Amino acid sequence: MKYKCLILDHDDTAVDSTASIHYPAHLEVMKHLRPNDSVVSLDEWFLKNFHPGILEYMRDELHFDPSEMELEYKMWQEYTVGREAEFYPGFLDIIREFKNRGGRVAIVSHSTISFIERDYRRANASDIPELIFGWHADSEKRKPSPYPVNQILEKLKIKAKDALILDDLKPAVIMGRDSGVDVAAAGWGHQIPEIVDYMSSRCNYYFKTLDEFKSLLLS
Repeated sequence: MKYKCLILDHDDTAVDSTASIHYPAHLEVMKHLRPNDSVVSLDEWFLKNFHPGILEYMRDELHFDPSEMELEYKMWQEYTVGREAEFYPGFLDIIREFKNRGGRVAIVSHSTISFIERDYRRANASDIPELIFGWHADSEKRKPSPYPVNQILEKLKIKAKDALILDDLKPAVIMGRDSGVDVAAAGWGHQIPEIVDYMSSRCNYYFKTLDEFKSLLLS
């Protein structure tokens, strides 16, 4: 295979979660913290995730103060606890085949480790990736910092040229650039022109479908 290691994103790459969980959670937060403010649409929420990033959006555009940021995070956790996102049909089959052929699999995500493990465990405990780097309070240890990728390469004894990042948003492009790892854009979760243009022009690969991704990965 062309690559020996997959470094996967989770939300909207492996599971269809923004439309079903994270955006509705934001609507609930806005009802409590900014009941009189207009709320972005789902596509606009994807764009805020893409740029400037959710933390920056809440801090600089919604002007949440530190206590409101803490409350937002608590409300988001409470909303997501009882809700589970579905894996995209066929995604896990591709990952299983890659692993069966000797591939190594890790995750770098802005989701929490517990939620990521829950989603994989619900599907099949044997599918849980070897290493998971989730949300970290220290910005130097979370995406787009190259830290999690460098840790994965070191722990799995994989060279940068033998790894591939699969993600749907801009932070992965920065992370891949700074770690020397190729980046593939997962385009099956959303088709917002601004995001498509950026990802298709800056990633090593852009895949509209999982079949396209499978053809590259397992060829």
